[in-house]
Amino acid sequence: MSSTDRYDVLIAGAGMAGATFALAAAQGGLRVVLVDPQPFDAQLAPTFDGRSTAIAFSTFRMFDALGVGEGLRPHACRMDHILVTDGRRPGAASRAPSSAFLRFDADEIAERTGGEPLGYMVENRRIRSALAEAVTAAGIEVLAPASVVSVETGPARARVTLKDGRVIEPTLVVGAEGRGSTVRSAARIDTVGWDYGQSGVVATVAMGKDHGNVAHEYFLPDGPFAILPLTEQRASLVWTETTRRGEALRTASDAAFHAHLMRRFGEYLDDVTVVGPRFVYPLSLQLAEQLVAPRTALIGDAAHAVHPVAGQGLNMGLKDAAALSEVLIEALRLGEDIGSEIVLDRYARWRRFDNVALTAGFDGFVRLFSNDLPPVRLARDLGIAAVNRIPALRRAFMHEAGGATGDLPKLLRGETV
Repeated sequence: MSSTDRYDVLIAGAGMAGATFALAAAQGGLRVVLVDPQPFDAQLAPTFDGRSTAIAFSTFRMFDALGVGEGLRPHACRMDHILVTDGRRPGAASRAPSSAFLRFDADEIAERTGGEPLGYMVENRRIRSALAEAVTAAGIEVLAPASVVSVETGPARARVTLKDGRVIEPTLVVGAEGRGSTVRSAARIDTVGWDYGQSGVVATVAMGKDHGNVAHEYFLPDGPFAILPLTEQRASLVWTETTRRGEALRTASDAAFHAHLMRRFGEYLDDVTVVGPRFVYPLSLQLAEQLVAPRTALIGDAAHAVHPVAGQGLNMGLKDAAALSEVLIEALRLGEDIGSEIVLDRYARWRRFDNVALTAGFDGFVRLFSNDLPPVRLARDLGIAAVNRIPALRRAFMHEAGGATGDLPKLLRGETV
């Protein structure tokens, strides 16, 4: 089959970053098409990836501006408190913070955030479902299952060939298909990064007692362990194991998995039951050396894939989507070529520093906490105690985690473009 279709933007990848960008771009008058190798319905299944995501309050403003927030809100659990402690000290289950214990409370920044929580925990399938409904309602074309096999760029348009032989000629191609981005490879954009030799183990549990909208981050020598509140008195557990242990957990029986969970974290997980499937993901860092190329732009994990320690990967990707859509919509209104180098460079300059700085910061954070050397442990405990005692520092960390700092795109301020 061979035909030629023209759009303003072809988006490779209909996941959360790609679908959000499609909604934002379409809202601004751009004709877009989403292409994804997975059937659209498959992304809505509870077994698709099992993960939940910490949505920054600024990102939720974006969902509201795109008409997605209302459908998400019943499934979003507020995080009003975050408790952080170092691995060998009691703390995350304690009522009072110790000197090496860090506590963040939404009330401290309520005047500036309008009473927003520090963030919201939402299951990925709920986000995908709300986005899918909005994409369908907006009349955005979705080609799925379909996959990009080649991208050629010319002076006025790109030429994208799909696996079924169909040819599409958009003004711009956006790579939003994750770490193994075909669009990024076609644009000859290299990446830098490394494996951590770790795996992220993810499970959802039913809690025996109310979690109180509190998120716990508990650091161990092998990596962090997080208890993140969900609706219906459930929690998402995310912990880091060595690759060897992660692979063992992937194939372990349900009984063995539960026994391991209780042995490691029983003091924090009194009376819990694992519900639904469990998942194990290898952890690595990957950063694209460029965000743009001729008639090409990258967003989300195609541009930067980070360690999940701070739960900021999706928020970074959605900030990319907000920034790129704003740049393109403004260019469209000015009558500019949205795929031109001068337009795409505005997006790259806007997002490059933030992406590199956050990626490097998360990597340093992982390395600081994923070891048990006494001098390092002492230094980080002193750092935790210092931040805990200085309100201005705590508030700065909370605003950064909420995505409310820096040159924010309009959508992250809750405004339409």
